[in-house]
Amino acid sequence: MDEVSEYVASLDEPARTAVGAIVERARTIVPDAVEGTSYGMPALRYRDSPLISAVLTKKHVGVYPFSPPVVEALAGELDGFRVTKGSIGFAPDRPLPDDVVDRLVTLRRDEIDAMRAR
Repeated sequence: MDEVSEYVASLDEPARTAVGAIVERARTIVPDAVEGTSYGMPALRYRDSPLISAVLTKKHVGVYPFSPPVVEALAGELDGFRVTKGSIGFAPDRPLPDDVVDRLVTLRRDEIDAMRAR
């Protein structure tokens, strides 16, 4: 099950670097994350829940934390990026800052942990 690794390897530059950086930061923060899919996208999964997906779309790189509350919690740090209820978009040559990616992954991990604790 190498869905994420194979997907990243299939991308051309600069998208490969942009998507790969998000995946690698997420793996560092959540080393227990495994590769899989969610909503038809390659995604890192944690405790049987989707953690994060980063994919190239026609117009940008889309980052999907599978949680509107996580996106909303970071809204103040996302000026200049395309933000929807469930995603954040950016140009490959203008990636999300590392600290924003770190918070995004950490918030989603904590949200999954809280759901599993119930």
